[in-house]
Amino acid sequence: MLATTDMTASEIADDMLEHEEKEYDEHVWLSLKNAQTLCKAIAEAFETADPARKDIYEANVDSYIEKLSSLDGQYQDAVAGASQKTLLFGDRFPFRYMVDDYGLKYYAAFAGCSAESEASFETISFLAKKADELGLKNIMTIENSDQKIAKTIRDNTKDKKQEILTLNSMQSTTSKDVKNGATYLSIMENNLKVLKKAMQ
Repeated sequence: MLATTDMTASEIADDMLEHEEKEYDEHVWLSLKNAQTLCKAIAEAFETADPARKDIYEANVDSYIEKLSSLDGQYQDAVAGASQKTLLFGDRFPFRYMVDDYGLKYYAAFAGCSAESEASFETISFLAKKADELGLKNIMTIENSDQKIAKTIRDNTKDKKQEILTLNSMQSTTSKDVKNGATYLSIMENNLKVLKKAMQ
C-alpha cells in the first residue's frame, strides 16, 4: 500500500513498517552461538585442505567449541538471573546478535555502526526519559567511544548518576592487543562481566 494524503498518521506508520527492510548486522562474531558455527566451518575447510591432520583439527575445534558453549551458558545464566534486561546505548549498536541470543531488550542512539556521529535532540531526550522510566543505573558505549553522547544522555536524566559502561565489539582489536594477550574468549568473558553489571 502506498501512503496517500488522506491516510491517517497511524496508517502511514503501519505502511512504513510493512515495507521496512529487515535490518542486518554484520557483527556476527558477537554471538557465541554464531562463533561455534564459524569455528566448525573453518575447521572443516582446514580438514579438506589438509586431510592428513584432520584428527588434530577435529580435536582442536571440539575443545574450543566446548569453551564457547560453556561461556554461552554463563551468559544465559546471567541474563536469566538478572533484575534488569534492557540495555541503553548512548552510542552505535553492533550487539544485535548478542541481545537476540539472550532475549535482551535495547535502545540505542544509532542503529548498527552508523556513520552518524551526532545524535539529535529528540534521540537524546527519548533515551534520557527511557533511562528514567526503566530506572537504569548504566548507559552503555562501545570501545574507543568518546562517550560524549552517553554523557549527554546522563546529563538529561533526573538523577544524572548513571555509570557509563563499555562493551567491546572487537572492531578495533589490534595486533598489539593480541600480543598483550587479548583473545576472542577473553574479550567475551570481559563483556560478560560488564553485562552482569549493566543488568543489576
